[in-house]
Amino acid sequence: MPARTHPMLPFAAALAGVGFLSLMDAFMKEAALLIGAYTATVLRAGVGTVLIAPVWLARGPAMPTRAVLKLHLTRGVVSAFMALTFFFALTRLPLAEAIALSFIAPLIALYLASVLLGEVISRNAIGASLLGFAGTLVIVGGRIGQGQFDEGAALGVAALFISALLYAYNFIVIRRQAQVADPLEITTFHSGIGGLVLLTLAPFLWETPSSAALLPLLAAGALTVAGSLSIAWAYARAEANVLVPTEYSGFVWAAAFGWLFFREGVSLPTLAGTALIIAGCWLATRAAPASKNAHS
Repeated sequence: MPARTHPMLPFAAALAGVGFLSLMDAFMKEAALLIGAYTATVLRAGVGTVLIAPVWLARGPAMPTRAVLKLHLTRGVVSAFMALTFFFALTRLPLAEAIALSFIAPLIALYLASVLLGEVISRNAIGASLLGFAGTLVIVGGRIGQGQFDEGAALGVAALFISALLYAYNFIVIRRQAQVADPLEITTFHSGIGGLVLLTLAPFLWETPSSAALLPLLAAGALTVAGSLSIAWAYARAEANVLVPTEYSGFVWAAAFGWLFFREGVSLPTLAGTALIIAGCWLATRAAPASKNAHS
């Protein structure tokens, strides 16, 4: 039962989930470079669904209620385009740099929570968002200063900001979802709905996959399931403001996997900008308990 769970277990599970998903990002970048971001994203969702759906169905589960299904649909649609824009960005940017820029999502979530949930934006949150914005300017400015901000990089950054906006909304949905459904159900609907939504674009974006992309796609699908299960399990047992900081371990994983897979280095502006963004996110979490009490 969640009540008997050791306090560190949800944190460890979330940390492991981030590691799984960071390794998945590396495999997906490899696949997306081979067959395009769209085809790779659709096939990853398909692999994930094939792996997890039989496990969920074998338990003889009751179908979700209309309210729970609405949450599954919402997250499935949001995460489909969140993943597509992110994996497109990976084909244009180094892995660690893309992960670093994606860290602005929790800061965007502060403002979405204000608009959608009526939460008050504290002075700390405003300061945090300014730090995060400064961090993104440092990272992008570093690229411009090194003469590496071409059209491809600009498209990558734009796609990443769209992905971060969708991910921020995902933060709001996942906590609600984790309270009303178990991790297997969440993961099954997450992969299945996301894949079905993206399939509607197949007539315009589909590329015939090559055999070379099969292994990275299978690995990415399995790692997606492992990461989603770990994070869903963790969020069902601990508050979001406790677990969100585990997201920032993704930069360390991304730097390591970016070097191992693609021999990508990490520039000084990227390190400096990441430090500013993480500092902003840390400052934002300091205000989280007070905001939670006011909201409840």
